[in-house]
Amino acid sequence: MIIFYNPQSSASRKPVLPMSLLAVGAVLEGHYEYEIVDGNLEDDPLAVLHGRIQQAGPAAILAVTVMPGPQLQQAVPLCRELKRRHPHLTIIWGGYFPTQHWDVCLRADYVDYVIRGHGEYAFLQLLDHLHGRTQPLLLTAHRSSLTDFQIPGLAYKDTDGRPITNPLAPIPAPKNLPSWNFDRVPVSRYVRPTFLGSRTLGYHSSYGCPFFCNFCAVVNMVNGRWLPQTAVQLEHIARLYHEKWQVNAIEFYDNNFFTQEARIAEFSERIADLGLAWWGEGRIDTMMQYSDRTWALMRDAGLKMVFLGAESGSLDTLKRMDKGGQMTPEKTLEIVRRMKSYGIVPELSFVMGNPPDPEADAHQTMNFIRQVKQINPAAEIIMYLYTPVPLAGDLYDEAQAEGFVFPQTLDEWVSPAWLNFSQRRSLTMPWIKRPLHKQLHDFERVLNAYYPTSTDTRLTGARRRLLKLLSSWRYHTRFYRSPLELRALHRLIAYQRPETSGF
Repeated sequence: MIIFYNPQSSASRKPVLPMSLLAVGAVLEGHYEYEIVDGNLEDDPLAVLHGRIQQAGPAAILAVTVMPGPQLQQAVPLCRELKRRHPHLTIIWGGYFPTQHWDVCLRADYVDYVIRGHGEYAFLQLLDHLHGRTQPLLLTAHRSSLTDFQIPGLAYKDTDGRPITNPLAPIPAPKNLPSWNFDRVPVSRYVRPTFLGSRTLGYHSSYGCPFFCNFCAVVNMVNGRWLPQTAVQLEHIARLYHEKWQVNAIEFYDNNFFTQEARIAEFSERIADLGLAWWGEGRIDTMMQYSDRTWALMRDAGLKMVFLGAESGSLDTLKRMDKGGQMTPEKTLEIVRRMKSYGIVPELSFVMGNPPDPEADAHQTMNFIRQVKQINPAAEIIMYLYTPVPLAGDLYDEAQAEGFVFPQTLDEWVSPAWLNFSQRRSLTMPWIKRPLHKQLHDFERVLNAYYPTSTDTRLTGARRRLLKLLSSWRYHTRFYRSPLELRALHRLIAYQRPETSGF
C-alpha cells in the first residue's frame, strides 16, 4: 500500500486541492493500491498516518510531497516520528523542496529516497524496483542495487550512506498523462470562497516555463521547457468543475499559464458560456504581444486577474535577473494601462533588495511601484525579498560572495529564521541590513493601507475608507517610518496579505 501525504500548508489558509498527488496517483491506477491523506483536512495527521501504516503492514510506503515553509516544518517531525514507530517503513520525499535540496533530505535518517522534478514515472519506476517487478541493470555479475538502476529523477543513498542523484527525468507532456481520479479526494472540501467567486477550485494545466530567470527555482527543474494540456482538455476540466461541484471560479496554478496565446484564446472561446471567473500566472512581455481580440476574449470569458512578475523598477536589475525577452520597466507600465482598459487586474510581484546594491535597488523599485499605482490604482502589489536559489547565475554567485549559505540539515531548515526565508521575508540574508528591511516593511504597510487589496473579501467599504484616510498623509508625504497606527489597525481588522495567505 502506498500512502501519499500532503503536509499542512498553513493554519490560516483553506486547503488547496493536492494536485501533485492526484497527478502521481493517476499514473499508479491499475498498478498499485494507494490513498491520499491531506494534513490540511486532519485534526491529528500523525495519528491518522500511524493507523494507516499499521493497517498496510510491513510493505507500507509513505510518499510525502514537500514545499519549503510550513509544509517542510510539519513534514520533518512527522516523518521522524513515523520512522521511529515503524523502522521498516519506506519514506519517499518529492516536490519542490526535495528537488532543490535532495542531499540535505537524504542526510536525514528518516528519508529513504527522493524523487526530483516531475515524478509521475520516476515514482512508478521506483515502486516497480522496490516490489521486484523490474530487473536492475547490472554492472557486475553479482551486484544489484539502485546504484546500477538509473531511474531518471531518483536520488538515494549509496551503500556508505552518501546522497547520490541521477539526472532529472524528461518533463512528461501533461496532455498525454492519465486524467486525475478525483474520487481519491473529497473535492467538495477544497471548494472555497475567494474574491474570484463563491465556489473556487484550483487546477494545474501545464509543466514548466520557457524562460531562465535566475532567481526562480523552476529553471533548474525544467531547463526552459514548457508543455501544456490542450484547450479542449482545459474546457473539459472547467465544465467538470462547474457541473459536478458548482464551481464558479478557477485558479490556474501553472508556472506560466499564458505562454501560448492560441491556447488561451481557444480556451476563452470554449468556456465563455459558463460564466466562470479565473486567475493565472503569466509574463508581461508575452502578454503584451497578445492581440486585442485575445484580450477581449479573455475578458468576456471571465478573466479577473493575472499574476505577473514585474520584479524590479530597474532595467539593470532585470537584465541581471536574466528576465529575457523584451522585459523592461516600461513594459510593466504598458501592461498596467492595457489591463486597466479591459477591466482585468494586474497582480504584480516585485523582488526587493537585490545585490550588489540592495538599498538603491529597493528605493528605485519603491518609486516605480508608486508609478504603477498612479496609472492603475487597482493593481495588486506583492513584495518579496530576494532569496537565492541553488546554482542560479549571477545573483546566486553574488549572494555567496556576501557569505550566504543554505542550511545543511533539515532541522536547520525548519528553524524560525529559515521558515521566514522560505516565505521570502527573511532577515538572515547578509546583504539585507535591518534598517533596509524595516524601510521596506514600513513602505509595504503604508502602501497596503492606502491601496487595500481587493483579494480580501472581508474588507468592507467602510474599512477600506478608514485605512485610506489614516494612511493618506504618509503616502503623499512619503513618510513611511514607524507607522504604528497602521500596524494596530491592520491587526484590528485582521488584514490579509495575498503573498502569505493567498486569496
